[in-house]
Amino acid sequence: MPRQLGDLEDAVMSRVWQWNRPVTVREVLEDLQRERSIAYTTVMTVMDNLHQKGWVRREVVGRAYRYTAVSTRAAYAAALMNEAWSKSDNPAAALVAFFGMMSPTQRDALEDAVRMVRRDEPGEVPSEVPSEGADREHPAGR
Repeated sequence: MPRQLGDLEDAVMSRVWQWNRPVTVREVLEDLQRERSIAYTTVMTVMDNLHQKGWVRREVVGRAYRYTAVSTRAAYAAALMNEAWSKSDNPAAALVAFFGMMSPTQRDALEDAVRMVRRDEPGEVPSEVPSEGADREHPAGR
């Protein structure tokens, strides 16, 4: 299970995930410098650390490495949520508290995700699934 990324690691990985292509230290550096003063060697070290930790793979192209994400930001977020949830002494209470923190938009996304998972379960016959947005228009339908 991966540990949570540090602030600079997250800033670097955010770019790698967003660009969704092989990136160089120079590209990440130039984008980071729009927000903060940072040295090339700092970004190089962070990207090397991310490689050592298994977050990115790299290949040599010319005289530079090109880095590519190993997994998605969604997979990273899911792994962090799973780790936190699995450490709870009362997983049901943790989920109830987590759901209580969600915005209505997040709860809608959760409901959509549960429906998708249920449709993919073998032997499961989905109950009536309302058309897109129908359950959001009729609160009593929840």
